[in-house]
Amino acid sequence: MEINTEYKDFTERALQVISNPEKQEQIVLTINQHEKRVKDGLNQYDKLSVVRQRAGYLKNKVINELDRYLIEFEDNFLSNGGKVIWARDANEAKLEIKKIIKKNQITRIVKSKSMVTEEISLNQTLKNAGVEVIESDTADFIAQLAGERLNHMGTPNRVYSNEEVAELLHTKLGASEHLTSLEITEFTMEYLSEKIASAEMSITGCNFLVSDIGGIAITENESIALTTMSLPKIQLIVAGIDMLIPSMENLDLFWPLLASYQVGEPVTAYNSIITGPKKEGERVGPEELILVLIDNGRSNVLEQEKQRQSLTCIGCGACANVCPVYKLVGGATYGTTYQGPIGAIITPFMRDFDSFKHLSYASTLCGKCDAVCPVNIPLHNLLLYNRNYAVKKGFVTLGESRRIRWMTKAMSSRKLLDMPGSTLKNVFIRFSMKKSWGNQRHLPTTAPKSFNQLLKEKK
Repeated sequence: MEINTEYKDFTERALQVISNPEKQEQIVLTINQHEKRVKDGLNQYDKLSVVRQRAGYLKNKVINELDRYLIEFEDNFLSNGGKVIWARDANEAKLEIKKIIKKNQITRIVKSKSMVTEEISLNQTLKNAGVEVIESDTADFIAQLAGERLNHMGTPNRVYSNEEVAELLHTKLGASEHLTSLEITEFTMEYLSEKIASAEMSITGCNFLVSDIGGIAITENESIALTTMSLPKIQLIVAGIDMLIPSMENLDLFWPLLASYQVGEPVTAYNSIITGPKKEGERVGPEELILVLIDNGRSNVLEQEKQRQSLTCIGCGACANVCPVYKLVGGATYGTTYQGPIGAIITPFMRDFDSFKHLSYASTLCGKCDAVCPVNIPLHNLLLYNRNYAVKKGFVTLGESRRIRWMTKAMSSRKLLDMPGSTLKNVFIRFSMKKSWGNQRHLPTTAPKSFNQLLKEKK
């Protein structure tokens, strides 16, 4: 039988994190700090449930009429002077981007945070093509120096100490040793400013595509994206086809909602809407604005009657931060761009269902993700639909299939449940679940008598 390497890698990474007290402490520290900020940020809402319901309705409306909104957006974006490139998958997107780079003889690119470029592994492709790529977002820049991948939609990889950052800057960039926090900030900003000023192209992601004005909405706290968009001659925006909202008026709803759940603030410090390249008389801005719109498996999600609702996600990462599994193993364990409950739902359809079906089982189904989702995605139900889909499509081993049949038959009959004694039940549990349960936890044991038996004796 062929081994699922993605599942094997996932379990090995999870084991490494679970058995590492330092990593456990880092995850707890990062998430606890984030949860406190989010709680403070949500205090701005008197009726949060109404806000979430409205946001969910608007995003669902777009997803259910996606073809219409995409055409409307493209027409408006083109009339503003922008250019649109449609890409069916990651390879097509990267091929088109390399053509632009070759045509314009680009040697240096600055990037600001973009999950979609992470999704298509754009950095590595550009590096292989001999192009220097600099992440300009501070957290991503530090992760890039450390050789780590971004592993969360909202919060950074991990909490780096001042000493760790100072050592990275010293070994990688030749900074002085033992820099203070202020000196680290000054060195980083000076280094990035020089790179941004000399870059021929910028690449950014976006938070929302605004249909009625053909605009690109970007929210941030550092003004780095705003700077990277203003100086280079060519700006490339890479976005998924699911990032649309109907109207600019809706930003009054979505920007504060995203800021509250993502960074715990009423609204982020810098919010930009790009509606086209630099026009005559304007001093700053790109001379050429190009948008790469990527499908890359999103149509596979859209085909699913239930799971398509996951495409209404606004990328806040709230579901991951409350997920007991994510809190235990961290984001890097998933080995995917999108982690936590939302990543477990969309990744199998966007990549390969058989290889990534295990992510849908990396959940306790506690429902906490449903409770915090700002657009009311029923995440734990969608995880169940994914599991059902895996079984219906035959993405299960012979052993799994047999266990499912046995358990279905047993759980459907009180007589069969009570037939074996507790000793036999415990032997069966050890035999069937020991390997998957792992060595880090004690297997549960059944009580000598079931609740049904105790109730009958009491009567």
